[in-house]
Amino acid sequence: MWRSKAVVPNLLLAAESLSAGNGGICRVASLMRKVLAEEVQAGRLIAGGLVLSDPEPCLGKGLQVKTARGRRLKFAWEAYRAALSHTHFLYDFVGMARAHCRLPLLRRPFLTWIHGIEVWEGTRPDRLAWGRRANMLLSNSAFTRDRADRLHGGFARARVCWLATETDQLPAARQVQSGPPSVLLIGRFDEGDRYKGHRELIGCWPKVVSIVPDARLVFVGRGPGRPVIEQLALQSPARSHIEFKGFVPDEELPAVWAGTSVFAMPSRGEGFGLVYIEAMRQGVPVVASVHDAAPEVNINGVTGFNVNLDNPEELPERLICLLKDPSLAAQLGCNGRERWRQNFRFSCFRERFLPLLREFLK
Repeated sequence: MWRSKAVVPNLLLAAESLSAGNGGICRVASLMRKVLAEEVQAGRLIAGGLVLSDPEPCLGKGLQVKTARGRRLKFAWEAYRAALSHTHFLYDFVGMARAHCRLPLLRRPFLTWIHGIEVWEGTRPDRLAWGRRANMLLSNSAFTRDRADRLHGGFARARVCWLATETDQLPAARQVQSGPPSVLLIGRFDEGDRYKGHRELIGCWPKVVSIVPDARLVFVGRGPGRPVIEQLALQSPARSHIEFKGFVPDEELPAVWAGTSVFAMPSRGEGFGLVYIEAMRQGVPVVASVHDAAPEVNINGVTGFNVNLDNPEELPERLICLLKDPSLAAQLGCNGRERWRQNFRFSCFRERFLPLLREFLK
């Protein structure tokens, strides 16, 4: 139960960003913001927001959000000041939680998330420390929690809260494709260029094209690793079948999805994979890997396939299978839509997150 109106909790959401296109963690912050705004509107909560990176404050959507405009000291100072007026703090990941006030008189309960690589191999000790200090720790998947605990200890207490899309709205039914069969990857080009599966897709693409001659491989996204991946694509015998679209705004993505036969992101490092559930929502079959959290989201043989990247034949075989059998691809896509409907709509996230939030605010 919520507290009486006289002692309504006053919560600060502190996040890296709330802007579209800034990665999966900012989507998590947006999901939380949407839930908090509904609670504020219902009078059950007082809440405000603080972001580090966004260029402008955001005053709409039911929650007023200040920005430090990329200045870390400004962000830390604003978080410190907020401890004078707020009773609870909510961080989108442990990197942001490092700004939490440690002064005894201003110490407030805080909740933070763990998402994957930021608490796995090679993570910073201070991030681990703040994860362990949290009054409540949430994890986007059981895989993320278990891997962090296996590597470092102290994370078994994290509560799993699957993520979701920011909508309950189902897109219009997909039409039969008129263009060439295509495989899409939407994801950031990380600096190490070995994270999302770009290399693996480029590496297998000549084999795919040898069987499906008009197939196209489409990359959407931006990031510091893009030049390396583009150079790799230029060296491929199938380079004329590989396309880089760069960053695509949300309002233009439906057209990209409409021309997609298969979504593939054979990553080794996904802690959840928000784009997998967006593919399901769009009715597109998913090809992911067995090496990360993907099997927790994408059900092998039901909503798509999870491949073993250590067997280099599996990825091209699964892609070819789906590209050559549109009826199978359509069935897996239909199954994915149903899985999205049951588990990954915004209202599903609300149902999972609200009880945890209420427990934290007691």
